[in-house]
Amino acid sequence: MDVTQRFILWVRTCCGSCRTSSSDSELKSDKKDIVVIRKTNPVEAPNRPLPPLPLKDIYVALYDYTARTVDDLSVRAGDRLVALNKSGEWWFVRAISGISANKEGFVPANYVAQEESIYAEPWYFPDTKRADAEKMLLSEGNETGAFLIRQCESQKGDLSLSVLDNGKVKHYKVRKLDNGRCYVSIAINFTTLKELVQYYSKNNYGLCVQLMEPCKKLQAPQTHGLSYNTVDHWEISRSSIQLLRKLGAGQFGEVYEGLWNNTTPVAVKTLKCGTMDANDFLREAQIMKKLRHPKLIQLYAVCSLDEPIYIITELMKNGSLLEYLQKDKGKELCFSDQVEMAAQIAAGMAYLEQQNYIHRDLAARNVLVGENNICKVADFGLARVFKLDNENVYEAKEGTKFPVKWTAPEAINANKFSIKSDIWSFGILLYEIITFGQMPYPTMTNYQVIQKLSTGYRMPCPANCPDILYNIMLDCWKENEVDRPTFETLQWKLEDYFELDLNSYADTNRIP
Repeated sequence: MDVTQRFILWVRTCCGSCRTSSSDSELKSDKKDIVVIRKTNPVEAPNRPLPPLPLKDIYVALYDYTARTVDDLSVRAGDRLVALNKSGEWWFVRAISGISANKEGFVPANYVAQEESIYAEPWYFPDTKRADAEKMLLSEGNETGAFLIRQCESQKGDLSLSVLDNGKVKHYKVRKLDNGRCYVSIAINFTTLKELVQYYSKNNYGLCVQLMEPCKKLQAPQTHGLSYNTVDHWEISRSSIQLLRKLGAGQFGEVYEGLWNNTTPVAVKTLKCGTMDANDFLREAQIMKKLRHPKLIQLYAVCSLDEPIYIITELMKNGSLLEYLQKDKGKELCFSDQVEMAAQIAAGMAYLEQQNYIHRDLAARNVLVGENNICKVADFGLARVFKLDNENVYEAKEGTKFPVKWTAPEAINANKFSIKSDIWSFGILLYEIITFGQMPYPTMTNYQVIQKLSTGYRMPCPANCPDILYNIMLDCWKENEVDRPTFETLQWKLEDYFELDLNSYADTNRIP
């Protein structure tokens, strides 16, 4: 069956004989009555009763989603849905309540959860780190008693309860007994987490405050691709992209805020003619498309049939980290914000490290910033196909060019790029973050940098930079790349920078 016709099959057992009609979409079958629904837009479902559905097929929307194409389905958080086809990252569903009741269409799979499961609970934030939990609970809209339950970072398999108490966030371990019952205070335990939450919503026995409203979710998760039909087929029509306003310009082209399909905000990078070979770019983009992580900019689609080539990615409202730092200059960002930004970048790079993928041009200019200081690594892999040409690059013997002040010595001298050369660049990026976007080696030319590095020279500790953070930079700049840390190590060092030990959890094992 032609996928582009978007046929969805729903197989149900039926009794008696099957009737066929030229105006109907039912097909004759000896064993099954196969109902074929042609999808062109979210329409009223066929006027026939659905067979009884097991609870495992009923889902609830976790976030609002507004249809982006005629085949999508608009839903609001709390709407109940029947999953008709759960293949891939976009599910075909039928709404049984809410704004699209009795209509069918596609929704992002990561926007829904099985009804009655823990993932459907508004207070369950499974993949949230402690620092992120504190940031969310302290954000606007939450009051004393706001709470969430998350997976514990220090002990896998355990859970933590984070509660807002008069402007401070307190954390409690949710422990389990051998019989599977859970508790916060040893004096009282519960069969399920839901029972635990219900109890502490009426009593503050052992807690700092009584649980009130679940923590507000800052934003919905990123969808995988622009829509279900662009996940695999991502060469899109140039006419579907509307350029709204220019966000910036660089050596490779210009960046715009754009709109896809008149529905979805995107970022559009337009590449100057001759900036890269289109075939080289497409080969690299095939790999980039598969790299997905919350701290990496997601490549949505491309327009590569004509020049200028368009690269369509998710939109980050605050632009590049370099501009963001230079514009702020410490007016609002504090040291803890800077460390958190570095930790986010390390997390994205740790994923690339795990995937055996090299960035090749890690710098503040290639990190983008969204709301709430969310940072994501951008332009990974593009350095391999760009044709660089400006004063900030150095041309090696083979004609390859590098941004010298961010490039490891072995890459400059021997064209040897690896994840360890990215580690060196990360150390320079830390310098940019702590100095609010100051140029590395501020008094030196590229040639002087190359000469000085060969003598073992390293930049001195920036003003107001703690020794611990400067020592992390020096670790990144070790001469022998084997001696440099991994991004995984950098990630946990930065994430744990302000962490206390396990005793920082509130003690609930005492009877108050």
